[in-house]
Amino acid sequence: MPTSDDTQLDHLRFPIGRFEAPATITAEHIAAWTDEVAALPGRLRQVAAQCSEAQLDTPYREGGWTVRQVIHHLPDSHINCYVRYRWALTEDRPAIKVYDETAWAELPDAAHAPIEISLNLLEAVHARWVELLRRMQPADFAREFVHTVQGPTTLERSLGMYAWHGRHHLAHVKMVVG
Repeated sequence: MPTSDDTQLDHLRFPIGRFEAPATITAEHIAAWTDEVAALPGRLRQVAAQCSEAQLDTPYREGGWTVRQVIHHLPDSHINCYVRYRWALTEDRPAIKVYDETAWAELPDAAHAPIEISLNLLEAVHARWVELLRRMQPADFAREFVHTVQGPTTLERSLGMYAWHGRHHLAHVKMVVG
């Protein structure tokens, strides 16, 4: 049975809840998620502008990443997703390489680099990704890649997950900024 400490930790880890894909993904879901992906860089930049240097180096929870690491993690993760899209659109069910996001977050650039670098990178990646998303045909979203841990994943489900991922980490940053 979960304790109140477990519930509190879960809320800190997942402030907007865990990702839950709808049973049936519609064109409306895809359009809304694409709009969220398009809006994330601006939303993150707006919240990040409110962070002091001390807040950038503050973890959003005990044992969690700092705001700086979260901001650097977003383009790392979303670049990987964008590449997965390109593979899935050009290959038949490609197996994708999984990366160790915790190890990446501990590298010196993620721990210390100015966040402006990653804010710019996120804007560029999302501009390309959204351009691709808005030009894809409905059947393209049913294409799959094979994740070595999660198994086959459709591009439409991945889009929902990454729209959630952006909101999820934006909420972590907001927890520190207040």
